[in-house]
Amino acid sequence: MSAVADLLLPEGVQGHTHADAQALAEALAGQVAEALRTAVDERGRALLVVSGGRSPVAFFEFLARQELPWARVQVSLADERWVPPTHADSNEALVRRHLLQGPAAQATMLGLYHPAESLEEAARLAEQALAGLPPIDVLVLGMGDDGHTASLFPASANLPAALDPACPRRVLAMQAPSEPRQRLTLTLPPLAGAHLALLALQGATKLATLNQALRPGSAADMPIRAFLHAPLQVHWSP
Repeated sequence: MSAVADLLLPEGVQGHTHADAQALAEALAGQVAEALRTAVDERGRALLVVSGGRSPVAFFEFLARQELPWARVQVSLADERWVPPTHADSNEALVRRHLLQGPAAQATMLGLYHPAESLEEAARLAEQALAGLPPIDVLVLGMGDDGHTASLFPASANLPAALDPACPRRVLAMQAPSEPRQRLTLTLPPLAGAHLALLALQGATKLATLNQALRPGSAADMPIRAFLHAPLQVHWSP
């Protein structure tokens, strides 16, 4: 099986191959913790933005055990399903359950969900809540088999605006092809402005999707293409 190092990654993009999912999660947690410590040392605080889904659970649990000045760490989300934090599909609930435990519970959670009359209004409320936030110190992304990342889905109506490098919004409403369809996502400018961006992938299918995304093509077809440049680092395991 090919490894990330065998792919033709763009200049400046580093690839890391791990023996299995547990090794990936542990290595990722160590790298994230070190970057957060550096941010706190240099700027007095750190902002970590993570993705949801099932894959990050082991990473969250390893990270929660890291010795960090957690009270100076803010945690937010690259995207969210428009469901309350009590819902089983909530990314915020996943982070609270698996990351913000023990000493890590001292971190400040900045969720994206807001009750509202419409998804568009919820996106505006999330935008207001994140106003004034500093640049992201550490961003951890995943990727779907269709090449989406965060909730930047191909063919979603707001995707062109969200992928615009000059997009004035931090948060936009997005429609996913699977349930729950209504999502909120950070846009390209705040995501691309992260000091350290990490892409975590598991399995041969994700490796094949990444290989396809590295070929010439539009970010509208595979949104992950908008992030395949330095300072991204790719972590993969079988």
